[in-house]
Amino acid sequence: MKKLRMIVFLVIATWFSVNNPLVDTYVSSLKGNALTVGKQEDPLYQSIVKNASTYEILPSDAKIDRVWKAIPGYNGITVDIEASYKNMKKNGTFDEKKLVYKQIEPSVHLKDLPPSPIYRGHPEKPMVSFIINVAWGNEYLPSMLATLKNHQISASFFLEGNWVKNNPDLAKMIVSAGHEVGNHSYTHPDMKTLTASQTRDQLIRTNEVIKAATGKKSEWFGPPSGSYRDETVKIAAELNMKTVMWTVDTIDWQKPSPDQLINRVISKIDNGSMVLMHPTEPTAKSLDRLIKLIEEKGLNIATVSELMSEERIMK
Repeated sequence: MKKLRMIVFLVIATWFSVNNPLVDTYVSSLKGNALTVGKQEDPLYQSIVKNASTYEILPSDAKIDRVWKAIPGYNGITVDIEASYKNMKKNGTFDEKKLVYKQIEPSVHLKDLPPSPIYRGHPEKPMVSFIINVAWGNEYLPSMLATLKNHQISASFFLEGNWVKNNPDLAKMIVSAGHEVGNHSYTHPDMKTLTASQTRDQLIRTNEVIKAATGKKSEWFGPPSGSYRDETVKIAAELNMKTVMWTVDTIDWQKPSPDQLINRVISKIDNGSMVLMHPTEPTAKSLDRLIKLIEEKGLNIATVSELMSEERIMK
């Protein structure tokens, strides 16, 4: 009845509103209200509003885990009611496949946590990263880069500073191929045994040589052999780098067979895993099949930065 009265008024008002801007303005506002009322009374719109909470997922804050140390947050989602209504309006029926979502950021981010090593991404994020430590193995890098390019995958290469100094062209090749580069110390020492001054020197020199060779700034530090102490992590943080470890180790330096390496990884890999590898013959020979098997498990492969991002993967 309310809608009928409004429509009748609109017809009368339009008839008498010739060249009357005040009446024109009022009529326009009434038309807008009529459309709003009409939309809100539409069973489709009401259905979207009613079901929206069913599809809502709360964001997950970054935290320090007792076992895994620092774990990044993960965005939640909520239904964008207006966009979803527009998406379904043509057919006029509710279709969950046409729901449009907005991502909701968590309250606590990785940057808000105290300095702590990172061993994995968020356990709900269907993504993994390849951490490739480079201090030797030049002969296997072209093959590995070609395989990654073939699969359109970006990895995170942690470069030893002294290696970059002696192989600037290979460092540039890695960056030109779209990969991320991190700091792997300058001379591959046991970081746990170094003084604060020595640690700072190792990290700064490596950052400088990587920047000079590739133009890129390192945001991640990977301690050689995974050796560190709390002070190491704090110094890296002071230099605006987070310390990255790994979740799954290929142990490729022991020269396992390709089957052994693949089984070792596939049996342990899961959401948020970071896979440690080096430019070795077993890894070069295994990489193509390893990528296919990981993707068959429904896992995306991307850089450490992408894995640590709170951006939710929508499927």
